[in-house]
Amino acid sequence: MFLQPLEIFRKYKWEWLQPDILAGLTVAIVLLPQAIAYAMIAELPPQTGLYAAIVAAIVGALWSSSKHLHTGPTNADSLLTLGILMQIIEPGTPEFIVAAGCLAVLVGIIRLLLGLAKLGVLVNFVADSVIIGFIAGAGILISAGQLRNLLKLEYQSTTEFLDNIHNLFIHIPEAHMPSLLLGLATLFLIIILRMIVPKLPAPFIGMVAAAVTVAIFDLDGYGIRVLGELPRSFPPLTALPILDMTLIGRLSTGALAISAIGLVEAMSISRTIAAQTGQRLNSNQEFVGQGLANIASGFLGGYPVSGSFTRSVVNHNAGAVTQLSSIFSGIWILIAVLLLAPLARFLPLTSLAAVLLVTAWNMVDRKEIVRIAKSSRGDAVIMFSTLGATLLLPLEFAVLSGMMVSFSRHLLKTSTPDVHEVVPDENYHHLLKVRNRRQMCPQMGLIEIEGSLYFGAVAHVEEEIQRILKRSPGHVFLLMRMHRVNHIDVSGVHMLESVIRQIRDKGGDVYFDGVRSRVLHMMSVSGFMRFLGHRNILRKEDPIGFMFHKVLHPGICIYECDKRIFAECQALPKHDESVDYNEIARIAEIPVHEVPVATIKKMLADNPDSVQLLDVGENREFALSHIAQATNLPLPMLTSSQDKISKDKQVILISRVGRRSILASHILHNMGFENIMIVHGGMLAWQAAGYPTSIE
Repeated sequence: MFLQPLEIFRKYKWEWLQPDILAGLTVAIVLLPQAIAYAMIAELPPQTGLYAAIVAAIVGALWSSSKHLHTGPTNADSLLTLGILMQIIEPGTPEFIVAAGCLAVLVGIIRLLLGLAKLGVLVNFVADSVIIGFIAGAGILISAGQLRNLLKLEYQSTTEFLDNIHNLFIHIPEAHMPSLLLGLATLFLIIILRMIVPKLPAPFIGMVAAAVTVAIFDLDGYGIRVLGELPRSFPPLTALPILDMTLIGRLSTGALAISAIGLVEAMSISRTIAAQTGQRLNSNQEFVGQGLANIASGFLGGYPVSGSFTRSVVNHNAGAVTQLSSIFSGIWILIAVLLLAPLARFLPLTSLAAVLLVTAWNMVDRKEIVRIAKSSRGDAVIMFSTLGATLLLPLEFAVLSGMMVSFSRHLLKTSTPDVHEVVPDENYHHLLKVRNRRQMCPQMGLIEIEGSLYFGAVAHVEEEIQRILKRSPGHVFLLMRMHRVNHIDVSGVHMLESVIRQIRDKGGDVYFDGVRSRVLHMMSVSGFMRFLGHRNILRKEDPIGFMFHKVLHPGICIYECDKRIFAECQALPKHDESVDYNEIARIAEIPVHEVPVATIKKMLADNPDSVQLLDVGENREFALSHIAQATNLPLPMLTSSQDKISKDKQVILISRVGRRSILASHILHNMGFENIMIVHGGMLAWQAAGYPTSIE
C-alpha cells in the first residue's frame, strides 16, 4: 500500500500531462477561496487552511486509489475541528493551532491503521442517511456561526446552535451596515453568477471582486475587517506534542468522529465518480491515503482533511486523467501562496462569510432529504436524529451517535430476517407469502428464510419457525427454502438441528431447497450433513414435485385433505370432509414396522396361512398390478371393513410406493390392530426385485 506512488508513475503517460495540469488549475481556483473560508469555520488562521490544501492534495493523491478524489479542507471537518478543540483550548491562541495539528495526526493514524488492517469494509455500516443528516446539520451550524462575520458582531464563536442564535439576537443591534452591505453584495454576485454561468468559479470571482472593491475604495478605513497579509512561505514543519497523553486522550473521541465521517465521505465520493468512469477502487488503499494526508497536514501546518465532493466533481469534469491532477492543484495553490499572499490583506471577512453562507446552503441536500423522508422510515429516523443531534449535542457525539443508530439498525435488520410461509400463486409459477390458513397444505410447510443464519439471528429465526409450526400442527414435513441465506455459522447449524429433531420426533422430516455453495460447505464441515442426510438437500428444479411424489402421504392428500395447494394436487380426487390437522400430526407420531420385500416373499412362501396381505391401493391400481396372495382393501374402506381384517394373523400392508401403507398402518393401529407390517418400497420395490405380479 505504501508503494502506490510508484504504481501511479509507472503507468503514467506523457499525453495525460496537459489535461492533468489544466484540471489541477481548475480545481485550484475553487480550492483557494474554500481553503481560506474553511479555516475561518475552524477559527484557524487562513494560512492553516492553505497549508492543509497544499499538503493534503499532494499526499492524498499519491496514496489514493481513486483517480479523481480530491483531498483537502472540508466544511464538515472544519466544523468538527472547531467543536472538538474549543472544548479544550481557547480559539485564536497558538495552542489552538498546535492542537489542530495534533488532531490531524491522530485522525491520520486512525485512518492509516484501519487501512493497513484492511478494515475498509467498516464504512459500509454507516448509512448514507447519517452523512446527509450530519452535513445538513453542519450547514445550518455554519450559517448560524457566519452571521457573526457577515454583520461584524463581537461575540465568542461557538458550535452550539442555540447559543449562536441567542448571541445573534442579543448583538444584532450592533450590526455594522457597511460590512453587511458588502457581504450581501458578494452573496448576490455569487448567486447571480451561478444562475447565469454555472461553470464559472463564482466564489473565487466574488472574493476577488470584494477584495478589489476594498482596495479601490479603501473600505477597511470604514471599519470593514479584512483578512490581512498572509505569510509567503512553504508549509512549515511543526513540532507537535504527540506524546502528551493527556491532550491525546481529550482529542481521541473527536478524532474517531472525524475519522469515521471523513472516510465515509471519501468512499462515497470515490464510488460515485468511479460508477461513471468504470474505475475499480480499493477502499483499504483509500484509507491509507487519507491517513497519510492527515498526518502530513498535521506536521506541515495544517489541520484535519478529507475528500471533497465539490472539488472531486470539478476535477472529474475538468478532464483529469490521473491522481496527478490533484497534485498539480496543490502546486498551483503553493504558487498562489508564494506570489499572491500580500493581496490577501484586502479580502473582507464579510465576503468570506458570504461564500460560506452559499456553501452552507448547498450542504443541505433538500431533494435527498425529502426523498429519504418519503421512501424509508428507518433511514428518515436516522437522518433526522443525526441532524437534531448535530444541532443540540457536541459535534463528535452527534456523529458517533448517528453512526451507532445506523449500526444498530443494521444489526436489528440482520438479526431479524424475514421468515415466512409461502405457497404457489394461482398459476403455480411463483411462490407468494401465505395470507390465510386456508391456503396451507396440512402435511407440508414451505418456509422461506431471507437472511443469514448467524448467532445474532438464530433466536429470531427459531422463534418464527416455532410460531409457524404452532399454527400448523399437522406439518410433519418442512421444505426450507434457503435461496436468500448467504451465510450460516455454528449457531445456525445448531438451530436447524433442533428444528429437525422436533419434526422427526413427530414422524416427519425436513428438506432444504436452494442451499448456496458457501452454506452447503459449512453444513458439510460442521457434520450437519451426516445428521440431515444428503437426500434431504434437494438439487432438483422442481422441489415441490419431488416432495409431492416422493415424500408426502398420498392417502392424506386424497382422503384427508380437501385443498388443492400445488399443481400436483389438481388431478387428485378430493373429499368434502374437513381436515383434522391435529389428527394428522398425531397419526404421524406412531412408529411403523417396515419389512424388506425379500422377507415378505419368504413369509408368503413358507407360511402363507399365517399372514394376511392387504393391498391398500386404489381398485384400478390393484387391477393393473398386484401380488397374487393380496386382497384389495382401499384406504378409505379400512374403517368400514375392519371385520375383514384378521387379528390373529400377521397383517402385511402394501401400496404402490409404500406411503399409503404407512398411513394405513397408523389407522389400523388406532383401531386396535397390533400385528401390522408394511412392505418397504411397496409394489415398485417388489417389481424391482423381479418378483411375480398378477393382473385382473
